[in-house]
Amino acid sequence: MRGDQEDLAGLLSGNKTSWDAFVARFSGLILAAVRRVVGTDGIDVEDIAQDVFVRLCKDDFRLLRQYDPTRAGLSTWLTIVSRSVAHDMIRRRRAPTQPIELTPEAAFAVEPNITEKIKIPDGLLSPRQRLVLTMIYERDMEVAEIAGTLHIDAQTVRSTHHKAMLKLRAHFGEKP
Repeated sequence: MRGDQEDLAGLLSGNKTSWDAFVARFSGLILAAVRRVVGTDGIDVEDIAQDVFVRLCKDDFRLLRQYDPTRAGLSTWLTIVSRSVAHDMIRRRRAPTQPIELTPEAAFAVEPNITEKIKIPDGLLSPRQRLVLTMIYERDMEVAEIAGTLHIDAQTVRSTHHKAMLKLRAHFGEKP
């Protein structure tokens, strides 16, 4: 409808009056769509409806800007969005959770250092490139710290790192 487009234009420009009118006009529709999904699941319908409105205005109305009037009417689109939010909320509530104390320690295991897994062929990297990679990945040093240690510019460290990574990617078959 033409009125929907005009209402949305004011809404997307940040007009508070337009937002208030939008909420008043569509809150019943959104509540009904959420209620239909939730049913008697014990979830507060008003909370989910509030979440729908938050998602619509989040990030400068990013979701609302995605509305395409050539594909569906605004009421239909809002119903679909509302149902989607309600389904997401139900899924989140049903997802099994457990206290961190009960989680096995193995779940927190960290992979061994990648340099231990990959054998870099001799001669592939220059001595400086190998040194910079060692300092970054094995010693966990920052670029500025490496630059100070080697008495070179920080940009040289970044450039050396970048060139070494390009060589490694080419050698191991990954496109840069």
